[in-house]
Amino acid sequence: MPFLLDPQLSDAAAPLLAALADGTPPAVGDWRTRRTQVTKLLRRLSRALPANDKVTRCPYKFTAADGTRLCATWYRPAGRPAGSAALFFHGGGMILGSVAVFDRMIAKYAQDSGIPLLAIDYRLAPEHPHPIPVEDCYSALLWLHEHATDLGVDRTRIGVVGESAGGGLAAAVALLARDRRGPRIARQLLVYPMLDDRTVQPDVHIEPSAFWTYADNETGWQALLGSAAGGDAVEPWAAPARCQDFSDLPPTYLEVGEIDIFRDESIRFATGLLGAGVSTELRVIPGVPHSFEWIAPGTDAAIRAFADRARWLAGL
Repeated sequence: MPFLLDPQLSDAAAPLLAALADGTPPAVGDWRTRRTQVTKLLRRLSRALPANDKVTRCPYKFTAADGTRLCATWYRPAGRPAGSAALFFHGGGMILGSVAVFDRMIAKYAQDSGIPLLAIDYRLAPEHPHPIPVEDCYSALLWLHEHATDLGVDRTRIGVVGESAGGGLAAAVALLARDRRGPRIARQLLVYPMLDDRTVQPDVHIEPSAFWTYADNETGWQALLGSAAGGDAVEPWAAPARCQDFSDLPPTYLEVGEIDIFRDESIRFATGLLGAGVSTELRVIPGVPHSFEWIAPGTDAAIRAFADRARWLAGL
């Protein structure tokens, strides 16, 4: 029997669910249609979030590992000395999204937590497959560490934050920083992270209410990894669920919905962290699917989730 949506979420999401039910989902591998449709949907949903005009946005450029110049935006809450800070990696299944699309969500994190965020426009698959996206994000960590004094940031209090694909990238950056003996990450906040390229077989309890579907997930991982997706050669810097050594990773907050296809991989990842002695807070939210707080930000579940994320981030 499928899980039931949270009643508040079900009421708020009814028009969206009806619209989705009327359409024909794109085939596996059709990343172009997904990029167009989901970007349009996210832009519409973001209008329900506060603009947070008191959060200042300052553009910067940094250099990726291959020499490409990329964009980042510094979100700083009004009247807040920097001190600690975090990198923010947006969601989008590795195939879509941008800082501009996620602007109001990023500003909400900054305003609610009081922590400045450097949001990264990493390059997207399939035009830029692995390892380009994660290397872009790691290069941004190096840039923030290098420019910490200019931004008023304590280098020992830098965290990483990500939603969905961005959550997977945040986890991968933490692994890279450890394995390369790079800048030490103080905390990681992983919101329904995309961690495992093998999550492509539908769960009958989740599939009927999944907002990010198994077909969507297979498309995203194929775009990022090509024919290697699902095989034995995938490295943890591409799909952090492949990690075998969880030691010496940063304290972690990991949140996922009960009706999210990323639920089980998130629980396994949290278990790996805990088994290695890494302080970890795992939240499995009943009755909600992927991106629930985008769909209905005014519901009790979304309000509690926003508060928990802000609380964790404020602890940097």
